[in-house]
Amino acid sequence: MTASVIPPSPSREEYARDYAAALAANGDETIFARAEPIGLFVEWLADARAHEPNDPNAMTLSTVDADGLPDARIVLLKDVDARGFTFYSNSESAKGVELATCAAAALTFHWKSLRRQVRVRGAVKPVSAAEADAYFASRARESRIGAWASDQSRPLSDRTVLEEAVGRETARFDGQDVPRPSHWTGWRVVPRSVEFWRDRPFRLHDRLRFERDGEAWRSGRLWP
Repeated sequence: MTASVIPPSPSREEYARDYAAALAANGDETIFARAEPIGLFVEWLADARAHEPNDPNAMTLSTVDADGLPDARIVLLKDVDARGFTFYSNSESAKGVELATCAAAALTFHWKSLRRQVRVRGAVKPVSAAEADAYFASRARESRIGAWASDQSRPLSDRTVLEEAVGRETARFDGQDVPRPSHWTGWRVVPRSVEFWRDRPFRLHDRLRFERDGEAWRSGRLWP
């Protein structure tokens, strides 16, 4: 029998060793005096940019299909403001089809280096064409060509087929700008709830949940 690759729960000694570091990183109680979640999220995202080795804006996007079966994948957050959390993709992909069926989603951010997590749940709304155009134009040319070449989420017989599609689209747009395909767009998750989690020793973590109350927010602690 092979040894388990799943690490054991920390020992009391290991918890004690990490206690000071956990308090230094997550001991600030001022988060519980916040009136709204977006400002706090922006601060935590800035901390993540300073500490995470790559993709601090990575998040798990969870959706459901027409049969109610959950689905999840990692995507990149591209904007956040009072309106919500924005990401972009192919509307004909699995996520796009699922969002067309059920316009609601959950997001999970996990910043391991900071021992923090944020969970977002809410309705999903498409961004405007102008917003999608502006973001698409900011992407590298090769990424824009890839958006035309890829039948995202559909079966691919061989890597060569993808490379040939990229070659055709590269030739088609030679010497000209690469416009946004009509099937490539963005969505904004309009948060109904936002939960902040931060590590504390012995699994006695801090949890703070904001819930939308009309135009305002109400908040409270949760048991770990």
